[in-house]
Amino acid sequence: MSNTKTPTSPTLQSRSLKAIWHPCTQMKQHETQPLLPITRGKGVWLYDSDDNGYIDGISSWWTNLFGHTNPQINAAIRDQLEKLEHTMLAGYTHGPVIELSERLNKLLSGTLGHCFYASDGASAVEISLKMSYHYWHNCNQSQKNKFVCLQNDYHGETLGALSVTDVAIFKEVYAPLLRPSTCVPTPDWRYAEAGEPPEDYALRAAAALEKHLQAHHAETAALIIEPLIQGAMGMGMYHPVYIKRAREICDQYHVHLIADEIAVGFGRSGTMFACEQADITPDFLCLSKGISGGYLPLSVVMSSDKIFDAFYDDRTSHTFFHSHTHTGNALACRAALATLDIFEQDNVIETNRAKTNYLNQVAQPISDHPKVKDFRNCGMIWAFEVETKDHNFANNFFQIGLSHKLLLRPLGNTVYFMPPYVINEEEMDLLVNGTLHILNSLDT
Repeated sequence: MSNTKTPTSPTLQSRSLKAIWHPCTQMKQHETQPLLPITRGKGVWLYDSDDNGYIDGISSWWTNLFGHTNPQINAAIRDQLEKLEHTMLAGYTHGPVIELSERLNKLLSGTLGHCFYASDGASAVEISLKMSYHYWHNCNQSQKNKFVCLQNDYHGETLGALSVTDVAIFKEVYAPLLRPSTCVPTPDWRYAEAGEPPEDYALRAAAALEKHLQAHHAETAALIIEPLIQGAMGMGMYHPVYIKRAREICDQYHVHLIADEIAVGFGRSGTMFACEQADITPDFLCLSKGISGGYLPLSVVMSSDKIFDAFYDDRTSHTFFHSHTHTGNALACRAALATLDIFEQDNVIETNRAKTNYLNQVAQPISDHPKVKDFRNCGMIWAFEVETKDHNFANNFFQIGLSHKLLLRPLGNTVYFMPPYVINEEEMDLLVNGTLHILNSLDT
């Protein structure tokens, strides 16, 4: 096992450990594993306090689309900063939030024309759950107050979002605080029977959903899914036919469909939105992470006229009572508008397809590696499992990766690549070759 140590600044290390409670982190581990102090970024690269560079292979928790310190997004934020940094959105409005809402609606061909803003993905999920239930309440069907999610889905760690999340390590201790929900089988093709095609397995999983809703639709408000890619539980991928059937089943049984595209929206799945690959429109679309290019906290729930109209009423009781202080923040909206500009100007979706093809070609040795199984790809996401008995595999992989100029954070024994879209062929070669070196150095 490599003895590679994370480069660190004692000053930043000690100050951070004293003052910051880091997310999803057992703080005691940092007594022996130093934090990585990042001081600057450029493109796909992040640099530590010793100016060592690392490819940001996970886009800084799946957010960064067009590279760190992107000149176009920087310029947009600077321009907005001189005009308006923030104003409340209750009783007020401003240009950037209006333009962003209109452009998002246009991307969805006018089908989801009402945008409700928050700051992060979990908040967007909370909004969609509340909005779904409140819709049924306003329609005199308050008994429809339960939710269905997929086995292995992750939707966030606030209490409502956690109620529809199927990740035991996040959920078990908080179980007494959560509303019960129902998990139906995942369409992730890794669960298929030997020789069963991904499409057939997806249809089999959809049949299980239909059976559940047939029995419980009267009390079910919504089904929530991560379309195409289930992120936090190991980048499970599935055939788009499941989404298509889920839409049909939800329509048949009068249940809302919530698409959580927080991680996979804005081109990550290979299309602008993952639901496009099933040619369907959800009742609610949750977006965050890449919406601002990875710059500033921003999330949005998009909903249809039908949903909106159920709240549009003279009765105050029909109001959707939900708010966030920084809803529709002007700086974040300008960053999002600059992000959309780059998509339009640089033909990003098509360019990404060429990059996907290239990385798939050069990554063939990873797919063929004796320690690797289930190498898979969807859009600008790649993942594979490493067969290992190392209980500290993820941390060891991360530590060795640093010596190969890579920032990679496996999910259990699942290694994944989710780089910024600006990655070039030379950097993709470094990503693949460095990963091969790590695999060859591991004691499995």
